[in-house]
Amino acid sequence: MSMRTHIYPHKRYYWYAGSSVADWLDDFSAWLKASGYCKAVIRGHVAALRHSLEPLAPLPRDRCFSQAELEQIIAHPKRPQGFAATRCAFGHFLRSCDQWIDPPSTGPHVELMDAYHEYLLEIRGLAPATVKQHEGHVKSFLNTVLPPGGRLANVTAGDVERFIAVRSRQIHRRSLSTLAAQLRLFLRFCTDRGDLPAGLDMFDSPRRYRGERPPRAIPWALVERLLESIDRSKPIGLRDHAIFYLMAQYGLRTGEIPLLRLDSIDWQARTIRVEQSKTRSTLLLPLTGPAAKVLRRYLREGRPATDRPELFPRFIAPSGPLTRGAIATAFRRCVKRSGLPLNDASPYGLRHGFAMRLLERNVGVKAIGDLLGHTTLEATSTYLRLQIDALRDVALPLPGECHAHR
Repeated sequence: MSMRTHIYPHKRYYWYAGSSVADWLDDFSAWLKASGYCKAVIRGHVAALRHSLEPLAPLPRDRCFSQAELEQIIAHPKRPQGFAATRCAFGHFLRSCDQWIDPPSTGPHVELMDAYHEYLLEIRGLAPATVKQHEGHVKSFLNTVLPPGGRLANVTAGDVERFIAVRSRQIHRRSLSTLAAQLRLFLRFCTDRGDLPAGLDMFDSPRRYRGERPPRAIPWALVERLLESIDRSKPIGLRDHAIFYLMAQYGLRTGEIPLLRLDSIDWQARTIRVEQSKTRSTLLLPLTGPAAKVLRRYLREGRPATDRPELFPRFIAPSGPLTRGAIATAFRRCVKRSGLPLNDASPYGLRHGFAMRLLERNVGVKAIGDLLGHTTLEATSTYLRLQIDALRDVALPLPGECHAHR
């Protein structure tokens, strides 16, 4: 029995059963249902797709489409917004079937950027998100210093200095330092290829000092109050509570939450497997009793009914893993509703607070680094910032107090 028999009333079903693109409608409606769309929305999307594809019949089921083709095919002058939504959903469907045609890369430096992308990913071993950040800064540099049709070999040290000067008036000093480091890497890459002369990477950049920023750790007392304030009477509250509980109890990064899957939890061995987003390594952590209780309640009462493998799928269709931005938005929403003095805090403060809590319990720095998934003690030291209470224990008496006791 096709998916359409579960979605449409009996009489309307026959309107679609004899469609010349019935195979497309069946697969698309099945994907929509699996992605969490409700029946009313599925009916609207399938009707719009039928209206758009039937003029193209016969249409092979393995036909691929590009964005430009969809904009021409799936359009309606009287219902532009509705057909635009169908076009977007159908595009996601095509990507899931590997029937999407990506637009060809254009621009004067396509070959260079492709080579640099492979270098960052394969040689440097950077995470995809970091590679994307590098490429964004490089494209901004090339678009700024090179006129249309300009050659990379014509870039001078003055061009690099002027670009840094312009960006220094637009972004924070720490962000500028990151941009400068990434630009140096690109210039050295071009020098090694023979595209640029040596020495262009020798430019001034702002200094960054260890410990110049205030501690980001959220005190454990505030973490407990924040978790307690989350409304767990609704599914989304159970999800938010489970996410921030794991981040606070295990020191997980925001980017590691979307990577958690249902099979990441071994209930028999009582372990949880974390795929680290930054180092691309696997960390096996013990599943504590309280954490298991929180996860069981979320899975039983809060997780959407979906076949997705992610532990925390999205609540809004199309179903998929949460993004880091969605987690940050949920954190700000929970902080606002709690009324706690955490307006400047971020989800990363839970990870810093986890490290500080272990330090206060006299856990060794090496053990803390292992739990955080760090490969060097230097990386761990940035989390372990001294607090005022710790300074009081090592404070020397004032000179006047010394004379008074004599």
